[in-house]
Amino acid sequence: MERPVTQEQRADFLIRWLLNERKEYKDIAIPVNLTEKRQLLRSLMNVRPPVPADNEFLTAQDAYLQERLAERGVTRIGDLSPVRPGIYLWQGDITTLAADGIVNAANSQMLGCFVPCHGCIDNAIHTYAGVQLRQECASIMAGQKAEPTGRAKITKAYNLPCRYVLHTVGPIIYGGVTETDRKQLADCYRSCLNLAAAYGLRSVAFCCISTGEFHFPNRLAAEIAIMTVEEWQKENPDQMEVIFNVFKDNDYKIYRQLLR
Repeated sequence: MERPVTQEQRADFLIRWLLNERKEYKDIAIPVNLTEKRQLLRSLMNVRPPVPADNEFLTAQDAYLQERLAERGVTRIGDLSPVRPGIYLWQGDITTLAADGIVNAANSQMLGCFVPCHGCIDNAIHTYAGVQLRQECASIMAGQKAEPTGRAKITKAYNLPCRYVLHTVGPIIYGGVTETDRKQLADCYRSCLNLAAAYGLRSVAFCCISTGEFHFPNRLAAEIAIMTVEEWQKENPDQMEVIFNVFKDNDYKIYRQLLR
């Protein structure tokens, strides 16, 4: 097969490759519109199990994702201004941030979101990192049924602009927030910081862990996040710069108020 050189050719190649993997996909047609092609490609990558892919696929996928990153743009810490010493607040897409590490709000299976084109951060991170990330997560989780709440694991970032991804499972709120929920959320931040420091990272970007799909109240989650990070930084001075990454306007307002 001729090597794909344009983004549309790469999308066509990758979609055909993924469709040919599964017999049940044989009747799925490749869309004509590039936007629809991108959506189908993301869906196929989202539902793909953590199995090896050949070098031809990975070469095309990596070129496609790197071009997508160039289209979306990269933000570096040098582009940001601290709101407090060693602390930044940034509203944007964490998959375009070139920090040493970014934090993924993972589920307990630690394999990424399998829901096609879902809006969660877990889905976005796995989508733009590439299929290699799910494979590495599966290798790390081999022999382990689930990741305990409040712990953290670290992987390569593959096609993301950061160096590493830290995966942590936050508490899920079913009613009122308990003391255990508060402690577990703080543990998420502390575990990520300790793990990042152990790997020599100097900057980490945190998403809003456990809010959204996990229903932790946004303001309380932000209060716990800031308090835990500041305590850790006092215990480990000049060791880690922290970026609080928010996506929604409401979270940006909350963090601005709390960090003012």
